[in-house]
Amino acid sequence: MTQTNPLVRKFAKGASYLKRHGGRMTTARLLQGLGNQIANSGKGKGKAQYPLGMLVKFSDAAALDWVSEPHWKKNPRTVGEGPFVTAWIMSPPGESSGGHQNIFRFLSYLEAVGHTVKIFLYWSQAIPVDADRVREMVERSSNYPSLKAAYALYDPKVGVGDDVDAIFATGWETAYPAYLDRSNARRFYFVQDFEPSFYPVGSENQLAENTYRFGFEAFTAGKWLATKLHDEYGMTTHPFDFAAEMTLYKRTNDSRRKDVFFYARPVTMRRGFELGCMVLADVKKRRPDIRVHMAGWDVSEWKVPFEYVNHGAMKLEELSPLYNQCAVALVMSLTNLSLLPLELASCGTIPVVNDAPNNRLVSDNPAIDYVPLSPGAMAEEIIRIVDAQDQVERSREAAASATTLSWEDSGRTFVADFEEAMNA
Repeated sequence: MTQTNPLVRKFAKGASYLKRHGGRMTTARLLQGLGNQIANSGKGKGKAQYPLGMLVKFSDAAALDWVSEPHWKKNPRTVGEGPFVTAWIMSPPGESSGGHQNIFRFLSYLEAVGHTVKIFLYWSQAIPVDADRVREMVERSSNYPSLKAAYALYDPKVGVGDDVDAIFATGWETAYPAYLDRSNARRFYFVQDFEPSFYPVGSENQLAENTYRFGFEAFTAGKWLATKLHDEYGMTTHPFDFAAEMTLYKRTNDSRRKDVFFYARPVTMRRGFELGCMVLADVKKRRPDIRVHMAGWDVSEWKVPFEYVNHGAMKLEELSPLYNQCAVALVMSLTNLSLLPLELASCGTIPVVNDAPNNRLVSDNPAIDYVPLSPGAMAEEIIRIVDAQDQVERSREAAASATTLSWEDSGRTFVADFEEAMNA
């Protein structure tokens, strides 16, 4: 029996992880593994050299001087009335990449009114990426809308092409190739979160923050980001509102409910997994009869101090039936607001969210229960909602409040703002 080369097995495992979770999560996992390898390497065991691994390519970050005026501002592209050709530079999407799914939603709105979309995959790691396989994965997945867009690996020697009118960065690492591309296309930034907060103070934290100084015009997920990027970095910003996909999220249970849902992603620090576990440990201590459901990630490897149901990473179509079992959901959002609160409300589930401007400025929907970030206060509120005499009535009101919001309205806002920016 022939044995598979360990390096081949490592790449195959990495490629599978990449397909499932996307480029950003895979990079984080690779760098975490490298850190563990360095920590366990010991002393005096040779002269192993470790790569300067980051989400952005080292060469791109080193080459960009944002203090100097870029070529695309010195010689700006002249455009007509449209339709326009847009290039979107992004990390490779995965089957469960929520950020990519939202990007593709807005790409579909551009295509619907006649604009052209070209997708370029930017990747800093050694695991190979096949653009055709990524396209096939996206086309097969029910999590993504159908697009006409062409896919290609981003090659700086080739660039996005002379026909492109507008380049969109979609994450901080992609802002570097977007800035450096030799095209004189207009530069835009599709911003879904304040990404410097994803890192401790250090190189990636600063490299991410610098992208807001590149001179790009931003389209932001909600008003908190728009306000922050405008006030602190002087960016021109265009916010779009959050909504819920009503074909996916519907209230189907009109009975009293007792279960609690927790959006559990320990690998995503801004989702406050440990804080959420503190809240729910208190809930279970006071009320052992309340059942807790966790979904978003397989948390079986974490030592959670109470009983729970582990659903792992679920398909979109599986979420509504689970939400409809739950009276209340705990969603921790430590940077920009998650999309989940409005999706939960659509199912009549009351979202309990930590109270902060980064959340309230995104949505003031009355169904969202903003609570100070104290484990005891949040636990008490969760129990109050479960026990409330008017629980069913409030559940109906929550679902009704979400029907006034539409992604199509947000899409029309985005397209109109984009076309106005192109003709400015």
